[in-house]
Amino acid sequence: MSTEEQPVEPATDVTSLYREVDRAEWAALAPGVPNPLTETEVVQLRGIGDRLDLAEVREVYLPLSRLLSTYAENTKRLGGEVSSFLREPDATTPFVVGVAGSVAVGKSTIARLLRELMSRWPGTPRVELVTTDGFLYSNEELERRGIMHRKGFPESYDRRALVRFLTDVKSGAAEVRAPFYSHMRYDIMPDAHVTVRRPDVVIVEGLNVLSPPPTPNDVAVSDLFDFSIYVDADADDIARWYVHRFLALRQGAFSNPNSFFKVFADLSDAEAVDTAMGYWNDINLPNLRENVEPTKHRATLVLNKAADHTVESVLLRKL
Repeated sequence: MSTEEQPVEPATDVTSLYREVDRAEWAALAPGVPNPLTETEVVQLRGIGDRLDLAEVREVYLPLSRLLSTYAENTKRLGGEVSSFLREPDATTPFVVGVAGSVAVGKSTIARLLRELMSRWPGTPRVELVTTDGFLYSNEELERRGIMHRKGFPESYDRRALVRFLTDVKSGAAEVRAPFYSHMRYDIMPDAHVTVRRPDVVIVEGLNVLSPPPTPNDVAVSDLFDFSIYVDADADDIARWYVHRFLALRQGAFSNPNSFFKVFADLSDAEAVDTAMGYWNDINLPNLRENVEPTKHRATLVLNKAADHTVESVLLRKL
């Protein structure tokens, strides 16, 4: 039989790895848990176009916070038991949560919300949020490599630096620094850093945090996670949210004279829509299809969003 005639192996069905919980069932999993956030705080947390409100927090994110608390407590307890078994001092490491998903899907809002909810757990743990934008190569380096047009694709990140950062955090280093990315300048700021000092919880948010390692001998970023979340939605809905966000930024952040995107501030509505769709179709959609979406099955939990940005169901990985 020739190579052309070889039968194609069917793709593995990974849906059986998860239990699906619809929104009503999920909302019932945190009965009586008080919402620690005010309406004003929720408004301040949500991103452009997000529909986050008190009902969404109560029905979706309070149960998620309760589940994360269960995972964190049991991870800490297991670490203590292993230390006892080895007759070593208990050196509890931070609980690390990864949040992945497409551009404009709302993962940054979710990461910020989880930081607030988790920091209000009993004992008031110290929760740090780190975005992988800080581990993008500088624009100068991207230009040198000829991949400026692929900013946001896996090869545009200093993956080894991110792995080193998380390894140092997990090992209990007293202070670990991450590069700082300016969305206004659209570049790494060489004289600024994000400093993390022995947190109890670290949330790592980014497009490609669930990507497998480039070679079998490398460590994947997700190998250092204790729990991971993928924020999912239909690509057409995400495209619409992306355009809406672009239009909103054109009237706000893009009008700042220091903004990298100030050239877009004077576009007409039609021109802005065409420009946004160009970026979506040429960069963000291919990245979603080729690199981001294929990592969904690596997540512990998947949040499925409806067309109005609300979560309609949850997939939880079976233990």
